[in-house]
Amino acid sequence: MKIPNKKLLFKSLVYDAVGMASSAVPLVGPFLDLAWAPYAAKKMSVMFPGKKGKFASVLVFLEEILPFTDVIPTFTLMWLYTYVWKKQTSSEGQTIEVEIV
Repeated sequence: MKIPNKKLLFKSLVYDAVGMASSAVPLVGPFLDLAWAPYAAKKMSVMFPGKKGKFASVLVFLEEILPFTDVIPTFTLMWLYTYVWKKQTSSEGQTIEVEIV
């Protein structure tokens, strides 16, 4: 199985790991999230351009800033949506119109 855009998948996994690691630091973790949330939102919009990237950047900002939500792998889920789930659903319902002259 060929994995599309392996480099972006690796970056997504690393960013999710960093976001989750801040919750492992007692007492300091929530304050680390205050710095990490805007950075993660910016990286999300750069990694996934367009409307879906802007929407995902808002989601990752909220996920990082809210307490007890650091366990959600937002970057990896966005990669799966972009390269796995979206391609499967978009190719199933396509129709081709042919004009007969």
